[in-house]
Amino acid sequence: MTKLNALIKLLRPHQYVKNLFIFLPLFFIGKLLNTTLLYDIFISVIAFSFASSSIYILNDSLDIEADKKHPDKRNRPLAAGLISKKVAFLVMGLLFLISTTLMGMLSLKALYIMLIYVVLNIGYCFFLKHIPIIDITIIAIGFILRIYVGSYVANVPLSTWIVMMTFLIALFLAIAKRRDDVLHFMKTGTKMRKVVNGYNLKFIDSSMSVMSAVIIVTYLLYTSSSEVIERLDNEYFFATSIFVILGILRYMQITFVEENSGSPTKILLKDKFIISTVVGWLLSFALIIYI
Repeated sequence: MTKLNALIKLLRPHQYVKNLFIFLPLFFIGKLLNTTLLYDIFISVIAFSFASSSIYILNDSLDIEADKKHPDKRNRPLAAGLISKKVAFLVMGLLFLISTTLMGMLSLKALYIMLIYVVLNIGYCFFLKHIPIIDITIIAIGFILRIYVGSYVANVPLSTWIVMMTFLIALFLAIAKRRDDVLHFMKTGTKMRKVVNGYNLKFIDSSMSVMSAVIIVTYLLYTSSSEVIERLDNEYFFATSIFVILGILRYMQITFVEENSGSPTKILLKDKFIISTVVGWLLSFALIIYI
């Protein structure tokens, strides 16, 4: 692997798909075709991506020894010795400077939200990730902060429904990710995270079952609420729930049957079934809002 490839891998660009949540406020309000707002949101995604990369670098620098014991994480640039800590910290500082400058030019409120994300995740890197339940809650809060960035940059309001659904789905995915850590410990006897002590399969499996039910019920309530039906002028909005239900079922199949829930981002990018449900949901939603 070349130095350039190692540097790119250090940033974890595949994780940037998470930052597409910043587009959601613009999408739900029906202004995704507004080129000016769309451009601002695009720049904010870049800014947030750079900020998140700086956090990934900090986290990797703290987890070098633990990552060396992991079958996949040992290939990360810092754990593999492809990038020195000095270079990594220089890149981290540069990314943070660029991200704050770009976001500050777009919206001060959005900048404050991004800084809250950074501070929260610095705390996560050093000690919060070792506290059971708090660790997955921090991850879920990160997604809420993303949609608030989109809301402030585009200057559009956020509905309570969007905030609730974002939090619930993010928490569901975070729990599934912890299941992978527990399985790894059960198979190898090696704890990749101290927080594994606070989880076991019975707790995680029951938590995922509860969360999946809550997500589906919440979405059905959202799509059938008189407020939403009146705003969208469409009484068949509930039909989009089929994609949500199928997506949840497929993710649980990946988690429980295939036992491969360690990287939600990779699943979203590679699993054809999941991709189909996401695309189907987006298209059906877009048809209702924009046509």
